Amino acid sequence: MRAIGIILAGGNNRRMKELSQKRAICAMPVAGSYRSIDFTLSNMSNSHIQKVAVLTQYNARSLNEHLNSSKWWDFGRKQGGLEVRTPVVTASNSNWYRGTADAIYQNINFLKNSHEPYVVIASGDCIYKMDFGKVLEYHIDKKADITVVCKDMSPNEAVERYGTVRMNEEGVIEEFEEKPIQAKSHTISCGIYVIRRRLLIELIEKCAEEGNYDFVRDILVRYKGVKRIVGYKMESYWRNIASVEDYFATNMDFLRPEVRKYFFKEYPDIYSKVDDLPPAKYNVGSNVRNSLVTSGCIINGTVENSVIFKKSYVGNNCVIKNSIILNDVYIGDNSYIENCIVESHGTIKADSRFVGDEGIAIILEKNERYMI
Repeated sequence: MRAIGIILAGGNNRRMKELSQKRAICAMPVAGSYRSIDFTLSNMSNSHIQKVAVLTQYNARSLNEHLNSSKWWDFGRKQGGLEVRTPVVTASNSNWYRGTADAIYQNINFLKNSHEPYVVIASGDCIYKMDFGKVLEYHIDKKADITVVCKDMSPNEAVERYGTVRMNEEGVIEEFEEKPIQAKSHTISCGIYVIRRRLLIELIEKCAEEGNYDFVRDILVRYKGVKRIVGYKMESYWRNIASVEDYFATNMDFLRPEVRKYFFKEYPDIYSKVDDLPPAKYNVGSNVRNSLVTSGCIINGTVENSVIFKKSYVGNNCVIKNSIILNDVYIGDNSYIENCIVESHGTIKADSRFVGDEGIAIILEKNERYMI
């Protein structure tokens, strides 16, 4: 494909509350065995984009560890490979990324040293499948300067936390509002853009000269009447992990057979770093209904409408309902958990009870698991 990829994976989001204290949003576990960024990386790989830079910043240790080998997504070094780029202190600059445009500007040598004519920019905290090659064809056919991937949301969806757009009959974006107080349109930007590489360099350098740092506000919104910016409608599944409620709902979606089939049974595939773990073990007395239970887990109790991530242990007579149990959690006997997200590496003592009565509760338990 005649494009390189940039994945924006450096931001922090306070609406994720305690879940973002130990990891970047793009490293959030999804659907039992995956991370959020796996979906964007897989889309890049499946679209035959061979050269990709991931721009990380906030709390990036686990994300960098996850990306320490490009082989899982088949980014061959001979074709370009996968680069993980964090902010660095230089003689001319000691700033962290101050915004999305600034993150690209601080890595502008990645653009200047490439030869492909186009760039695909995407965020790493969205769950979707997409052939970027089709978006590029649309971009060329429309003779666009910038193409923005958009999606029509349902009328009852709160879209004020997204960038909303309004397009004319030709698909040209006439209005672009970033997180409006009151949305005038239910068509949102999915945070995926296609742009010619030389134009991107020009716009990013101009932003830096003027002291501007945000790609949406200082490029898309500012140039919407100057450059030809068009929208490409996405019709398939798409979700953004932007809050605890979004994260919970996204994982619950994978309990639906049609969603699991779409992502894991239909071509193209979604790839992730593989852990060598034994299959889940269901002991006598366990009862599991409509749940995802991942490799390395041991189940002794009842699990209903829940997602259990890797290496978790559910004790005898436990009841887990409508909950997410993250990696390597030990749940003691006779515990009851409902409407909760249990943070990874936690230890729930026996006879514990946690219920999210007013929304989803986040459980952070760091009790001693191994006693001498």
